[in-house]
Amino acid sequence: MKTRKLSFLLFAAGITVLVASCSKKDTTTVITPTVPASNPIAPGSISGFVKGTFTTGNTYTITADLTVKPGDTLAAQQGVTVIVKNNAQVNIAGVLLLVGTADQPISFNSDSNTPGSWGGFQCDSAQSVTVKWVKIANTGGPDPSGGPRKSLFVAAPVNVDIEDSWFTNGQDDIIRCQAGARVTILRNTIQCSGSTDGEAINLKSGVVGDVGYNVVYSQAGTGVKLETSSTAPFPQTVVNVFNNTLVSNGWRRGAAEPGRGVSVGLNAKANIYNNVMVDNYQGLELFTDADTVNTKYGNNLFYASIDNYSDTTVHPNISIPLRSNFYPGDGVGKPQASDLISTAVGDKDPMFKSFDGKVATPNGAATSNDYHLQTGSPAIGKGNATYGVDLGAYTSDATKSNKH
Repeated sequence: MKTRKLSFLLFAAGITVLVASCSKKDTTTVITPTVPASNPIAPGSISGFVKGTFTTGNTYTITADLTVKPGDTLAAQQGVTVIVKNNAQVNIAGVLLLVGTADQPISFNSDSNTPGSWGGFQCDSAQSVTVKWVKIANTGGPDPSGGPRKSLFVAAPVNVDIEDSWFTNGQDDIIRCQAGARVTILRNTIQCSGSTDGEAINLKSGVVGDVGYNVVYSQAGTGVKLETSSTAPFPQTVVNVFNNTLVSNGWRRGAAEPGRGVSVGLNAKANIYNNVMVDNYQGLELFTDADTVNTKYGNNLFYASIDNYSDTTVHPNISIPLRSNFYPGDGVGKPQASDLISTAVGDKDPMFKSFDGKVATPNGAATSNDYHLQTGSPAIGKGNATYGVDLGAYTSDATKSNKH
């Protein structure tokens, strides 16, 4: 009996140790890198030719232009901080692979933290571009001629995947893709960019793909612009533009070429559904030279928080009636039966959680607007089911909605 009792006590003690050990393991947080650390790059100052991985939690300082050769990869794990000096830019002829997380985004910013103070990502001959959960601020610094540079430029028939990222205070086009790039541009936030020109998302010459659940606020030019070519209409630019929230765009460029929420021209075609457009200089522009037969649109909400706004880009200033510009008169787009179109202040108000009502703001301006929809918003439940139940970037389907 004593032997059996001793065995039982030893067994029980073993179980206690095992449980304690398991409990201890369960409280340990293990951070799994988003990308493998192939050829880790030592933290500190870098310039010139580069390949390898920026590793989690480290800070890197770019002191002069970086170049990634064809066949090489520049990667970054979550939680990396990159500071750029001397108006440098990142040239990608190989692979760009930046993958952060919601809890540990990657950050690229200049040392001065001022608009237009570094050159951005020039990926004109890249082999692929992946940017996820990355904060990119103050791009668009001047090129040798003095003109602003694009924030992220791709001119190659490669995969471009830009998701869940932030772009703030750029000076020209923010995301510019052309030459047959295949794009997935989802759930990004683009704010207060373009000094006096530049589109938020500018897709040309045979680009195909999806642009959805993005927020674009206070872009100098157009939120989403699609074109093919006036002389080479094929392959066409063909893009699905859906569930974007496009607010207060087009005012800094003004009357010279009014910015729009969405524009389609030069033999491009699109499906444009479930977008919310508020206080843009112009709403949805379908130009006469677009593929008007095959461009489809509807279930879009157009709202103006005031009746008229003064365009100060010309002298004397001119008063712009916002509701007359939901479908501009110089285009061929027409209101659809499925659209929600405001006829007066308060009518079809999307009911953002917070909106300061500023129609035009300066490049680089701070904002605390919250474009989530309040309960009772007319945008809820009015979507084209092919793209989603609700309108705008923030929807009741959490798996698709903008995560910012």
